[in-house]
Amino acid sequence: MSLLVGVEYCKTDAQGRFKMPAAIKKQLDIASDNRYFIRKSIYNDCLEVFTYESFQKEVSFLNKNLNLYDPDSKKLYRRFIEGNMLEMDSFDRLLIPEMMRKSTNITKEIVIIGSGNFLEIWDADTYKKTSEDNFDYKQVAKNLLKTSNADKSV
Repeated sequence: MSLLVGVEYCKTDAQGRFKMPAAIKKQLDIASDNRYFIRKSIYNDCLEVFTYESFQKEVSFLNKNLNLYDPDSKKLYRRFIEGNMLEMDSFDRLLIPEMMRKSTNITKEIVIIGSGNFLEIWDADTYKKTSEDNFDYKQVAKNLLKTSNADKSV
């Protein structure tokens, strides 16, 4: 699978389906598998959509790095794999399950963001609020992306 990037605005229909934007669809390897996995993010008030292949890699990573006999690890593992399998229909639409729409306040307008190996789906109003939170990107980048003077690209 290729790197998923970009920000696209679209709408859901009454059933909670949305048409995958062409710019995102071009980045997906849909020739081999039309299955996707959707879950609620543990970090943000959004949904995360993985191709089935990338979700399998995620589960493999979790299996290698968590002791599933440890109660905390098991609870975290369960939360990461808690979600639904989806298939894109012949009109390039995905259905967001109703409970997931409710848990993230998704109504009509959504924002789809390429986040590397998965997509984020945000309610448009919620996403807009995240850009108004006075987050100091420059300071956080300076603190977290420790680079030498010669390597500065941020």
